[in-house]
Amino acid sequence: MANVISANNVNKSYGDFKALNNVNFELEKGRILGLIGPNGAGKTTLLKAVLGLTNYSGDLKVLGLDPHKQRDELMKRVCFVADVAVLPRWIKVSQAIDFVEGVHPKFNRELCEKYLKETKIKRESKVKALSKGMVAQLHLALIMAIDADLLILDEPTLGLDILYRKSFYETLLNDYFDSDRTIIITTHQVEEIEHILSDLVFIQDGEIVLDDSMEEVGQSYFEVMVEKEFEAAAMALNPMNVREVFGQKVCLFNGVERSQVEELGKVRKPSVADLFVAKMRGHSQVEGQAQGEVA
Repeated sequence: MANVISANNVNKSYGDFKALNNVNFELEKGRILGLIGPNGAGKTTLLKAVLGLTNYSGDLKVLGLDPHKQRDELMKRVCFVADVAVLPRWIKVSQAIDFVEGVHPKFNRELCEKYLKETKIKRESKVKALSKGMVAQLHLALIMAIDADLLILDEPTLGLDILYRKSFYETLLNDYFDSDRTIIITTHQVEEIEHILSDLVFIQDGEIVLDDSMEEVGQSYFEVMVEKEFEAAAMALNPMNVREVFGQKVCLFNGVERSQVEELGKVRKPSVADLFVAKMRGHSQVEGQAQGEVA
């Protein structure tokens, strides 16, 4: 299957600050990738590189194109949404439709109108008169009417309540996504997109600290609520993270067989949020040790 994105040793520095440090990952067509990282981790810089909005060193191909040198051609096949608050408040719904139709060659006005008919949004209403939820519906209708090969959503549901966030992702998955389209989502609300993801990339301090499919995560990582009598045995297996829930140790393991941990307690697949926290802590500890060795 063809790769939509291929990144090999991609680096980006701002003076002495390294925003991207030897970034390597691939994303196949027809996948939904969650790009997760704390603030300042390098997510925005990586997206800018993918969209051709910043220069970089290394090799990066998006839809087979060099995003920095072939950006005009790339933008005909890509749709990028920063968040649902970017629509001008003074613009009318009909004007927003006209604008997108004028700037994106793959916008289907008839399809947009079809999606909007399922809402209570009036064409003559201004964005400032719409609720946050209705703005999200308008934005989603505009997005789904663009026949893009790659859709990039950067915190698309920021500021929306849980009902509209859930509706946003359900509509995106059921009415837009198919095997010919690829989606990248960045969000801090990882628990809300976990069920739609096919792939995960964690980034911290400009480095990729996890790059796996959700299938691989389910096969490689095990979270165990350890019975009291097996705590010593659990710790002997060097869990990557340990936390306590109601006085009981919950250990996260990687690189061990499921059969090794099943006798320690109840085994389950870790949530993306718990795996993220464990990976971030582990990376910070490694960085601290490395700095101490250099010092």
